[in-house]
Amino acid sequence: MEWEVVIGLEIHTQLATKSKIFSGAATAYGAEPNTQACAVDLGLPGVLPVLNQEAVRMAVKFGLAVDAEVAERSVFARKNYFYPDLPKGYQISQFELPVVGKGHIDIELEDGTERRIGITRAHLEEDAGKSLHEDFHGQTGIDLNRAGTPLLEIVSEPDMRSAKEAVAYMKKIHSLVRYLEICDGNMQEGSFRCDANVSIRPKGQEKFGTRTELKNINSFRNVERAINIEIERQIDVLESGGEVIQETRLYDADKNETRSMRSKEEANDYRYFPDPDLLPLVIDAELINAIRETLPELPNQKRDRFINELGLSLYDASILTSSRELADYYEAVVAATGNKDPKQCANWVTVELSGALNRAGLEITESPVSAKQLASVLLRISDNTISGKIAKTVFEALWNGEGDDADAIIEAKGLKQVTDTGAIEAMVDEVIANHPEQFQQFREGKEQLLGFFVGQVMKASKGKANPAQVNELLKNKING
Repeated sequence: MEWEVVIGLEIHTQLATKSKIFSGAATAYGAEPNTQACAVDLGLPGVLPVLNQEAVRMAVKFGLAVDAEVAERSVFARKNYFYPDLPKGYQISQFELPVVGKGHIDIELEDGTERRIGITRAHLEEDAGKSLHEDFHGQTGIDLNRAGTPLLEIVSEPDMRSAKEAVAYMKKIHSLVRYLEICDGNMQEGSFRCDANVSIRPKGQEKFGTRTELKNINSFRNVERAINIEIERQIDVLESGGEVIQETRLYDADKNETRSMRSKEEANDYRYFPDPDLLPLVIDAELINAIRETLPELPNQKRDRFINELGLSLYDASILTSSRELADYYEAVVAATGNKDPKQCANWVTVELSGALNRAGLEITESPVSAKQLASVLLRISDNTISGKIAKTVFEALWNGEGDDADAIIEAKGLKQVTDTGAIEAMVDEVIANHPEQFQQFREGKEQLLGFFVGQVMKASKGKANPAQVNELLKNKING
């Protein structure tokens, strides 16, 4: 039987506020356990929560960016369940009336096509604490620093039909929240994580199959692996005559398997009711419009501008706008070169620079080569001071901190390109004299030998000869 996969994601985005959603306690990562949990976070008798206005502003900003309905009136509710790292015995969240309603986001697939993924809702809630199971001699430690940290839970429609689509959607949301500066997107620290709801059904069937929920996956690679292994498991269960059970499952990355955690609760299991300590959240149209004015140029808008104004391909523009920091770096390079060759700038940023960053395990914000320094290399290529090959040597020297700009390195290392026609012709003649048999074949029409001769001349000049002049002189020698 042919099966169709149905996937929806619940993405938990930690909002980049300095204090928690209902208290003044700090949200900084890495503090000593239980040093950033105040009486409000612990739910001690007599305390009252006070809503963080900045968290609301960030939620509205996200809603506007995904063309969603922003509720002028929303309500906080208590989600009741027992867990050791939930000190109050309930989580303050939103249920029937979330702050952000239906919206959408467009994702790009590997084949170059686009798909629109619906967003069901995005609601504000507080995070729970953290259970620590290691280094406690068989016991569990509880760190409540994270309790009360503001989250925006972004719930998609079940519109994705493969693990790759789910990853593309997750990456798009990750990029968007960083563009909006409402989340740092640090997946290692748990600032951006997701639950994946996965089900399968016979191809062509409209009714959804029974779904399972994969909890707290915090890397793009693991999202793809977890979904694919769960799809295989569900197919095996159904094709062997069994039934998929609605449950919450944990993905074990080391074993590349999912395993059951607990049966999946329904909304009524949580006994939601409006929180009596919090008034309804009312956001007037004036505030919504004011927040709209603060929206930056969004990834798709920037991508389209790069294509239409700078002449980039869809592929290059998509890579360069995948993060706000990368896009800013690229635009700084283009500006520093006087907008001479945006395509050449794109090639160097996406290939040479990104390759060096990947090898060093660095982010674009940690690049040893500034945008201005990279532009100095490209300007010297443009005016034929150096060749593309020598430029890589100059770039490497800049990366290693051997000079402040391209000119200083070119001067110090004697890398200036040879453009004197007489000097290059002498080298060409010498190479031809050393390879008479190949030159005769070249003259007789074996055109692929042009590359051989160019390479020999470049070798003789230690990469300094102007390649275009070398090509022209070699072709003249054939005609001569």
